[in-house]
Amino acid sequence: MTGIFKQKTPANIIVLLVFGVLIKLPVFLYPHVPQSRPSDGILFEWILRFLAPWGKNAPLLYPVLAFSFIFLQSVLLTGIINNQRMMSRANYFPGMAYMLITSLLPEWNYFSAPLLVNGILLLILSRLFKVYNQPQALGSVFNTGLALGLAAFVFFPSITFIIWILLALAIMRPFRLNEWIVCILGVTTPFYFYGVYLFVTDQWSWNAIWPYFSFRLPDIRQTIWLAGSVFLLAVPFLAGGYYVQDNLRRMLIQVRKGWSLLLLYLLAALFIPFVNSTDNLENWIMAAVPMAAFHACTYLYASFRILPLLLFWLTVAFILGYQYYFQGWG
Repeated sequence: MTGIFKQKTPANIIVLLVFGVLIKLPVFLYPHVPQSRPSDGILFEWILRFLAPWGKNAPLLYPVLAFSFIFLQSVLLTGIINNQRMMSRANYFPGMAYMLITSLLPEWNYFSAPLLVNGILLLILSRLFKVYNQPQALGSVFNTGLALGLAAFVFFPSITFIIWILLALAIMRPFRLNEWIVCILGVTTPFYFYGVYLFVTDQWSWNAIWPYFSFRLPDIRQTIWLAGSVFLLAVPFLAGGYYVQDNLRRMLIQVRKGWSLLLLYLLAALFIPFVNSTDNLENWIMAAVPMAAFHACTYLYASFRILPLLLFWLTVAFILGYQYYFQGWG
């Protein structure tokens, strides 16, 4: 299987789709109906209300939508990594890794606000890569901020990614204060228009514009299965980080900056679950995108060719065991 995804062929999109369906089969057998949470934005609450009449009669709608977003994100991530030449050769390992990673935990397959925001963050990531070579990037910078502002209306804690975007601009471009100001204006634009709407309709409230914001440690139930998932997330990531570092001197400057961008992305995503924390693992899915990029390096660059094969089948075996022997999936 790793040999198939090592090649970049159009047929691999179909292989990735079939692989994803097979490895996530319990998600379709036991549909999860999402519930609104305090940290969810008003836009996501509207989406849930819109889908409710169909979802009530056909709960399968939610896992189908969730899988569709995961599949599209895996294809988009693969395209970004290949187009930016982040690895020595074009391949489909990023998409395969994203499918595997999101299958390690049941909550990462639910239709949720963080899952939708992952797609927006991928678009932002793609735009940040492109500003490196743009002489005049004010339009792109504003659109990047605007996308993050809209993401906050889907999942409010994602507003903290503004720090990642500003640091990314500092890495990808010489410091220009006007670009930072334009980016912040882009983030605040959706809030401004929403505030105008609330004022005109006589519904003005600061709480509606800026929901509650808190920090605390999530209370996650510890299990042997969770420990196994963390192990299969951490080991390929650390190995991938080693291989990136080992190949860094042979990379173009733009590619080096790109990997720094992904590492900052991961740090920001790992911070998100502590903002308006909940006692489940849904919010941690935002770390899956940069994780998948580093996992892909492990599959491509491993010196011992048996290592990626063993890692792949060990992960698949763990996922199947987790799905069929742990009640959290059913």
